[in-house]
Amino acid sequence: MTVYQEDVSETMNQTTLSTSYVDVIETVISSLEENQSAMVSHTDDGDLWKFQYGTVEVFVLLTGNQEDDLFKVWATVMDLPAKDEPGLMRKLLEKNWSETLEASFGIVNQQVVVLASRTVADLSPAEISRNITIVATIADENDEILKEEFGG
Repeated sequence: MTVYQEDVSETMNQTTLSTSYVDVIETVISSLEENQSAMVSHTDDGDLWKFQYGTVEVFVLLTGNQEDDLFKVWATVMDLPAKDEPGLMRKLLEKNWSETLEASFGIVNQQVVVLASRTVADLSPAEISRNITIVATIADENDEILKEEFGG
């Protein structure tokens, strides 16, 4: 019986923790979104939010509340191919070193993105807010400049 009660308590704590993450994410998004643009999708694979920030769309994914589940934030900066891909890659690597803080530039599905990703283990509300804000801001500050210089 004691084991059962511990399991119930652990499940309740995880549910509360997950709800807390969702609440924090939604609060941060509501403070950043423009034109009531926020949308959310709840699936068995997790919760996915999308919102407009300046000239970029920002995505936030929370795959669950277990320590090895993921919290991911990303925003597309530009499509590939680019005019001078070696020059673009060099610029992105230099920016990764000097300008991106906890985020980084990357490439996924033929797009340059700004992203931040980590496990949920010990994730704090401050980290949630900081990662969403950093990704949105860096993407919005760089998308038009990179498209102008390297757009295909």
